Amino acid sequence: MKRILLLIIAVAVAACAGWYYWNFSQQASSASVSAFLPRGTIFLAHMPDFSRTRDEWRQSDIYQLYREPAVQDFLRKPLDNMPTSKAFGTLQEIEQLDPKNAFFALTSISDSAPSVVGGFRFRGTQEDAERVIGKWRGMLLEQRSGTKGEKLQYQGHEIDVVTATPFTLATTYDGPWFFAATNVTELKALLDRVDHRAKDSGATLDKDEAYRTATSHRPSNYAAFFYLQPKAFSERLAALRAAVRSSPTPGETTMLEKMRCIAGSSRFENGKIRDVLFLGMPKLETDGTLNRSSLTLGTKETFFYLAMLLNLGEKMETLNQAATLGFTSDAASVGHGQGQQDYRSVHTRR
Repeated sequence: MKRILLLIIAVAVAACAGWYYWNFSQQASSASVSAFLPRGTIFLAHMPDFSRTRDEWRQSDIYQLYREPAVQDFLRKPLDNMPTSKAFGTLQEIEQLDPKNAFFALTSISDSAPSVVGGFRFRGTQEDAERVIGKWRGMLLEQRSGTKGEKLQYQGHEIDVVTATPFTLATTYDGPWFFAATNVTELKALLDRVDHRAKDSGATLDKDEAYRTATSHRPSNYAAFFYLQPKAFSERLAALRAAVRSSPTPGETTMLEKMRCIAGSSRFENGKIRDVLFLGMPKLETDGTLNRSSLTLGTKETFFYLAMLLNLGEKMETLNQAATLGFTSDAASVGHGQGQQDYRSVHTRR
């Protein structure tokens, strides 16, 4: 009787453990990538579904043009002369993993080296993923002499560290996720956020106001997305300008220093690639209405259209700085948010 009771208890404990692990994995799988990153993240690139994006790309007009026999004949010679790299595996190996929510992020910049993290959610078990990722890691070890590898333990995770001074790559798994970072400390901080061990839950990128504003202009079915916070670069630019001038002009700033964020996204629609570029910056003009009445002057074949609220007499210097951005688009709109923010969206179609 006691043996049966112990068996029942053991089965119940195993079932609870299995349910907890499955529930935790589902939560991690559905979590937003921005919740994994620190609030001060400088750059983020995100692809929600590699397989879907690949299929939509192969159905796009640009790809169909690329597959034309005449184009293939024209490109055959230069493509044959291009060196092939096996460092990151083949496309077939990537397809085996079926990556979801693949991301690459620059979290900080220091004088020694930038901190970079990345990862993706894979299909199958960790053993299946390791057969592919382990092959890539082995290639990295073979590429440079003096490269060494070691294993570390952290909060139930095994971290593989490859070191080739001054380069370091730390990788690990967390349920259905694979993560990599250029230093161990950054990877441990990422795992703490993923596993909900971080003490300050508000110190993540998804809680940042500029990021949330930028993503509000992002389409729901995007194929790729990037976000840039220029603050780190503008601060270095301001310090450099102050260093070369003995008495800097008060209040003098460049367009880069005025920008709070830059974000862009791409999506596929009926074979076309549609882009949205968003800029968040201080308001340059007084409140006004952008009615775009001149839009009726264009036709369906219009390639470029631009409308903005700008006082050319007073803002020539600002206009000269903005011209260096070099936008190429077929439609643009400018809208004013509340407070001290001027939000600009540029839409393109290819």
